Amino acid sequence: MIPSAKAMLAGIIGWPVEHSLSPRLHGFWLERHKIDGAYVALAVRPEDLFEVLRLLPRIGFRGANITVPHKEAALAAMDEVEPLARSIGAVNTVVVRADGSLEGRNTDAYGFLENLRQGAAHWHAPHKPAAVIGAGGAARAICVALLDVGVPEIYLVNRTPERAERLAEELGDQVIAIRWENHAAALGEAALVVNATTLGMKGEPETLLDLKLLPKTAVVTDIVYTPLETPLLAAARKRGNPVVDGLGMLIHQARPGFEAWFGVRPEATDELRAFLLKGSGTP
Repeated sequence: MIPSAKAMLAGIIGWPVEHSLSPRLHGFWLERHKIDGAYVALAVRPEDLFEVLRLLPRIGFRGANITVPHKEAALAAMDEVEPLARSIGAVNTVVVRADGSLEGRNTDAYGFLENLRQGAAHWHAPHKPAAVIGAGGAARAICVALLDVGVPEIYLVNRTPERAERLAEELGDQVIAIRWENHAAALGEAALVVNATTLGMKGEPETLLDLKLLPKTAVVTDIVYTPLETPLLAAARKRGNPVVDGLGMLIHQARPGFEAWFGVRPEATDELRAFLLKGSGTP
């Protein structure tokens, strides 16, 4: 349906943001539920983020999703931050409340776990360590989610070791920073490998992880969904590892935000997934 002049507004804020499938995702739900609303992509430079977020109530927005590279910086613009987002140290969902104040939430942890449960139901958290690649906002959320479900240890691998060391220190003794040159040995002990960076995304460099010691039973998942099968997932699949792509995380993390802005809890369906894949150009 075509939005009216009174349409409820939300969007996604990132830099860049043209690759995002979020407008197509939310547009599907708006149409499915016959909601008078619109969801738009907003390309916002880092230096303009605070000002743009503070303008949202004044230009009629119900809220917004936040994507790279803004998730951590968005905290500073919030009037209130939910405990989970505060513990993660990153915001991916902004809700404009009735009084015009901004509430920061994080649904990445929820989206990650729901996608993992759906795509790798056999994976069981307490058995062995997990390896997380990255040290940004998404990596923070994923580490918190994994610790909450009982993963005994997390090996945090990042090309900039200082960032990994800082995040590991913040998250506690169960998170161990691993230097990039030592990552192959760390993967040899892992039951789960998560790429929580933009490496492998269309237009970005590949992850170039050395999987030679990774157990064949280990699940490999990627938060990137353009392309749907990243070079990392392709390499893992070729050697026989079970893989989980990042599209389900996008879908599941979006559901709580949609409900907060538009008043309906949407479903993650096969029809929706097919619609998103068609829009991404992925067969």
